[in-house]
Amino acid sequence: MSFPEKVFTGKELKAAKGLVDKGYKHNLIVEGEPAFTKKVNEALGLIRNAGYYEYLRTYIRSIREIDGMTQLRQAEVAVWANKFAVDNPIDAASLLIQKAYHMQEYLEGKLYYGGAAEKRSIAKRIEFLQTLKGKTQDSEVKAECERLLELWRDNFH
Repeated sequence: MSFPEKVFTGKELKAAKGLVDKGYKHNLIVEGEPAFTKKVNEALGLIRNAGYYEYLRTYIRSIREIDGMTQLRQAEVAVWANKFAVDNPIDAASLLIQKAYHMQEYLEGKLYYGGAAEKRSIAKRIEFLQTLKGKTQDSEVKAECERLLELWRDNFH
């Protein structure tokens, strides 16, 4: 069975969840202008370094550049992002993990939007930044992770 083209109806949701539960991984596709794809690929490299790439591929099928608001498109199993959302690859990597977490909750039938869900997804984003900071050998990446973590600490609690 192949992954549903759309994940919108109950039947599609059940099929997608069943495949994910069995270990299905997407072949992640990045679409956009060269500068966009370069930044996304930098973010994906950081996600790999932190050990979250398989997690991302479990819940996200594609990352597409748009001229509009960055958003998770649950029915398409996709992140639509503008060029500003990926300008900082470290922040972009944490955003992609946050969107993957939203998709995970969507597939699990949890309320994936609203205040409590947003707190859970931000906690996942913070967890990613802490993990990346701990695993990277790059002092600039460590410093940027710390800067972003400090921003989240100031604004999240």
